[in-house]
Amino acid sequence: MKIFINPGHDVNRDSGACGYDMREADVVLDLGERVKAYLEQAGYEVVLLQSDNLTGETPDLPCVCDEANAYGADLFLSIHCNACNGEARGIETLCFSLGGDGERLAKAVQGRLVETLQGIDSTIPDRGIKVRDGLAVLRATNMPAVLAEVAFIDSTEDAVLLKNNRDDIAKALACGISDFYAQKGE
Repeated sequence: MKIFINPGHDVNRDSGACGYDMREADVVLDLGERVKAYLEQAGYEVVLLQSDNLTGETPDLPCVCDEANAYGADLFLSIHCNACNGEARGIETLCFSLGGDGERLAKAVQGRLVETLQGIDSTIPDRGIKVRDGLAVLRATNMPAVLAEVAFIDSTEDAVLLKNNRDDIAKALACGISDFYAQKGE
């Protein structure tokens, strides 16, 4: 199985959301590298690309969707941190539509993230699976794809999890992918 991991945003051009002395691009790159290592240990082929070029409109950056499609990935995982008003919290996983492998992958990833993070902090909300058919990484990829919003970087409580529990989060993401393949019988 070939897996494509996209830590969201770009460390040099678009750091994404910020909070509590953390930049989203840095946090998710660290998470992505850990997920990649866990998946490779489990025998998966993995490519990781952090780029904020989602549509191919920036010629000097690789287009994430084009790269994933050219690689022939069987699965696409985009990793992000949410942000809102400093008070919102929780975990959510986005997919293109309901009823297919994308939804099944989202449920597997969300289930592992919720189980893991609620085991550390029982007050973190499960914000569920959400359909976002307008997101390029979900719309323009040719394989089951999800975008995991692992926590709110601008929330005091979630920021503690993002600072202290990255390895737990990475394991949860990797286990969610393994669970998805196990459910499919692959």
